[in-house]
Amino acid sequence: MKFGVVIFPGSNCDHDAVYALSGNLGQSVTEIWHESEDLGDVDAVFLPGGFSYGDYLRCGAIARFSPVIRSVRNFARMGGLVIGVCNGFQILCETGLLEGALIRNRGLRFICRTVDVVPGTSNSPFTSNCRTDRPLRIPIAHGEGCYIADDATLDRLEAEDRIAFRYHGENPNGSRREIAGVLGVGRNVLGMMPHPERACDPAVGSSDGSAVFHSMIAAAEAARALHAA
Repeated sequence: MKFGVVIFPGSNCDHDAVYALSGNLGQSVTEIWHESEDLGDVDAVFLPGGFSYGDYLRCGAIARFSPVIRSVRNFARMGGLVIGVCNGFQILCETGLLEGALIRNRGLRFICRTVDVVPGTSNSPFTSNCRTDRPLRIPIAHGEGCYIADDATLDRLEAEDRIAFRYHGENPNGSRREIAGVLGVGRNVLGMMPHPERACDPAVGSSDGSAVFHSMIAAAEAARALHAA
């Protein structure tokens, strides 16, 4: 499987993503500069965390105008897998590919620690391989990770089984309904605040995050087999 990692000015988790996907999971990875309109022949797009330029205005508010975003939108509309983590989640919300928004953490402080999350659904290309018998231990590192949406949107996300992850035991940032990750309407776009790419190697204390990427790999392989048939 080939992943494309989009790099914005200020991205600082792009190397984490590349290492996790290639070094830990053995997948092919290409880096895509934000000014490029060509995604190449990737099977999935990864929008990494960090601080995209323009975050001083509102997280992701300027990054969504980068040329690459037009290609990401088209890729998603064609059914391509798109995952945005942390700042990438914020960008996906700004682009309209995901509903809701991310605001300052409850308590107004930057949080950096490992938390527990549980999959809200197994019916997605990002969560099908996630364990449901115990929480996943995944790090967070954000100042604006509080997910909000109006009640009607939250009710719709729950009714359509599009809450991908919820915080378990502790809601570190005050996100409504303990939401840690949501799916797009087509279920092929995921935004999540915890960093699964930072939990893919036992040497760093947890490899639980790799379940997200193993799910994506399985989904891509299934789609490829269906196309070949």
